[in-house]
Amino acid sequence: ETVRERQAAVTDLRERLDLREDLAVLGEHVRADVHPEALVRWAEEPPVLVPGPARAAAAWLAFLAVVSVAIWFWKGLATPLAIVLALQAALAFWYRARVHHVIHAVEYAAHDLDILAGVLRRMEQERFAAPLLVRARQALDSKGEPPWRIIRRLDRRVELLDSRDSLVLRLFGPPLLYTTQLALAVEAWRQAHGAQVRQWLEAVGEMEALSALASYAYEHPQDPFPQLDGQGALFEGEALGHPLVPESRAVRNDIRLGPDMAVLIVSGSNMSGKSTLLRTVGINAVLAMAGAPVRARRLRLAPLTVGASIRVTDSLQEGSSRFYVEIQRLRKLMDLAVGRFPLLFLL
Repeated sequence: ETVRERQAAVTDLRERLDLREDLAVLGEHVRADVHPEALVRWAEEPPVLVPGPARAAAAWLAFLAVVSVAIWFWKGLATPLAIVLALQAALAFWYRARVHHVIHAVEYAAHDLDILAGVLRRMEQERFAAPLLVRARQALDSKGEPPWRIIRRLDRRVELLDSRDSLVLRLFGPPLLYTTQLALAVEAWRQAHGAQVRQWLEAVGEMEALSALASYAYEHPQDPFPQLDGQGALFEGEALGHPLVPESRAVRNDIRLGPDMAVLIVSGSNMSGKSTLLRTVGINAVLAMAGAPVRARRLRLAPLTVGASIRVTDSLQEGSSRFYVEIQRLRKLMDLAVGRFPLLFLL
């Protein structure tokens, strides 16, 4: 069912040329400038500041500071202002290290999220027909609010943090607990939406992967989708070719593996195409299980796990000879052979 849903998604995306082109351009920026692991760590790390009571206390102290200044000007009483400033200094000192940590961390996270927001906003403009894409699109919204708006609120807070160096805020920022309040606001955003960052990244990754398969399907309209057979172990291909070999040089082959022929031994001289044939079988099986079209006239297969030992390398640094690396790979294939799906092994 997963493969069929992906086939439907690839078909839906295949004709959306503008979307694929936009995702390709935006995806380059994401791959170059976004650091997913660091972004998820920032979004999901335990709270550095507890925004609830502390945020209320900071807001009240800032309000009292304004009232105390008014009392000082109108009544000439400086004692209330001195008391408020002392409380503010104590609060700022207590949270100083944590506020610095929050500000330093969000500067990098906001940059990555701003780039990610461009992809999410482009995705939100589409209305899909394929169920997989519909669910992915719906999963982006948080209580009916699109991610780019949520990210924009964080960007606004970061912009306010960047304005701390202005002369006005250097004078009036400290009695208003400007930096502390913004750090608490950033933590409130992270507490409310940090858990969604991983979901946004996964949605973008899934969309880009499906878009790449859809681009392949668009560029090779003669390549069919495989037929899925859920019974037993089966790989039956007619006129199989390798997608990376030009059609003018490709040598197509028929391959049938199933209950009546579980093992096929390919023999021949060097440079006769043995490894290319194995790779052709493997890449078409991977494309089929990913939900993409295949380079064949027809391909019928059951759900399979692909395991290969076609090219392995030894390592002087790790002390692994070619023989030992081969044995390790065979061990992995033996483990795969007892898994949920039949193993298509390519040795």
